[in-house]
Amino acid sequence: MISSHQHFRNNSPCLWILTLFKTLTMAINQEKFFIEAINILCSSLDVRLTMDRFWHLIKKHMPVNRLSLGMIEPEFKRIRHIIVTTEEGTEWANESFPASEKAHAFLKTAVQSGPIIIDDMRSHEALGSIMGTMPSHIDAPDDDALSILALPLMIEGKIIGNLGLNCWGAKQYTREHADLLAPLQEPLALILTNSLHHREVMRLQEILAEENRFLYKELSGSSDHVIGKDFGLKQVMESVSQAASRDVPILLLGETGTGKEVIANVIHSFSGRRKGPFIKVNCGAIPDNLIDSELFGHEKGAFTGAFEQKKGKFERANQGTIFLDEIGELPLAVQVRLLRVIQNKEIERVGGTETIALNIRIIAATHRDLEEMFANGDFREDLFYRLNVFPIEIPPLRQRKVDLPELVDHFIEKKSKELKLKAVPTIAPGTIDQLIAYDWPGNVRELENLVERALIRYRSGELSLDDFITPKLQTPLKPTPAMSEEILPFDDMARQHILRAIKKTDGRISGSNGAAALLRLQRGTLRGKMKKLGIE
Repeated sequence: MISSHQHFRNNSPCLWILTLFKTLTMAINQEKFFIEAINILCSSLDVRLTMDRFWHLIKKHMPVNRLSLGMIEPEFKRIRHIIVTTEEGTEWANESFPASEKAHAFLKTAVQSGPIIIDDMRSHEALGSIMGTMPSHIDAPDDDALSILALPLMIEGKIIGNLGLNCWGAKQYTREHADLLAPLQEPLALILTNSLHHREVMRLQEILAEENRFLYKELSGSSDHVIGKDFGLKQVMESVSQAASRDVPILLLGETGTGKEVIANVIHSFSGRRKGPFIKVNCGAIPDNLIDSELFGHEKGAFTGAFEQKKGKFERANQGTIFLDEIGELPLAVQVRLLRVIQNKEIERVGGTETIALNIRIIAATHRDLEEMFANGDFREDLFYRLNVFPIEIPPLRQRKVDLPELVDHFIEKKSKELKLKAVPTIAPGTIDQLIAYDWPGNVRELENLVERALIRYRSGELSLDDFITPKLQTPLKPTPAMSEEILPFDDMARQHILRAIKKTDGRISGSNGAAALLRLQRGTLRGKMKKLGIE
């Protein structure tokens, strides 16, 4: 008996040869594509450059308007794009959109069977609902159909992510296109995981470098580098030497610009925690909606945008010191959680259930009157007493003018090096007398900025500060409508007063240099008054 295969060969030899030739050609093309793809995927550590090159290879073999490399997060029922390539180039993306129960069930099953071809995403029974949650630029123009070719990225049978090809129009992708991509499941999965790990390492390196620069700048010396330790800051340094070795909370009090941060660094460098981290937190510079995450960290998926676990400032300060600058700016709700940290020496990340034990020292600082604040209900009294174990008051510059000559010499030398001047200039005669005659409302920080401005404009000869010590700062302010003899309605007067404060702080509301601090108000209180008075 003649087999059906023999019958086919005997009756259609040309067709059989044509089929064989087509099969061999496809195999050769697939092998060639695979080799080219592997060479591209291994060509650079920069995943954006790699995906850009891969895009140009893909376009030679199949239609594509958009290429994305991303994650399928089944635990959160969410799809997240990490790298996106279009004709305009390749960029890091942060596109995340939820998958419905039906879409989640479909993806969970479909990813196990290799490449997924969707003739029209819009009309797909399971995935059509996702279209409404996608970023607008992913959607097809004029509500046209959107074809999808998705390649699940697998390593050892585990789904890692997804390579997605989008093309406007229906039925743009065929099984031949899918077969070309199928062998790249593991190589692309490795590219994805390596790029994410590399990006995380680079992010952590940036954090470490930033902290190292900060530590090098602030902890490069000991008390010998504190200008005025033998004169204007003598009592402060005596208090520092008494408290540094005692592992108790310290509260630094003083006007803005007096050097509270420098003193905090000295305390840390003299303590038994000197080999541990020194983490600075400006409590007035963190947006209210991010304070918990910044201070205590968060777990992956704790809130929208929490794509990975993050350690907070307290956790990073473990075995070291945390410096809470402008502690009076903390909202009352955060003050409660801070009180628990001090009492229990433990935290919980946002969205987490695990209790993390801490071994840290807290140094807080403020330019505000905390006793008056808790009397007004703006600061917790119990937190004040927890922090006020050992208060150290730092005098303003107008009360330690004896240190001015040494401070000026220090800043001239320091800023000359930073500005890369060929030589350190000498100060013109009589300049120190002018500086002593000034009251320095901005304290040491104002003096530092003044010296820097003078050095920027310095050309040759002796350095004079005459043009930078502005007499108008020492003269009374010109009367304003609110200060004139005219009696205004109280709300009008308050509105003008707040507007003047906002203008003086260049529109900044919170923070140590914000309008709230200038007006000695909690930022929430100020915002409430602004809303009431119609100030946008």
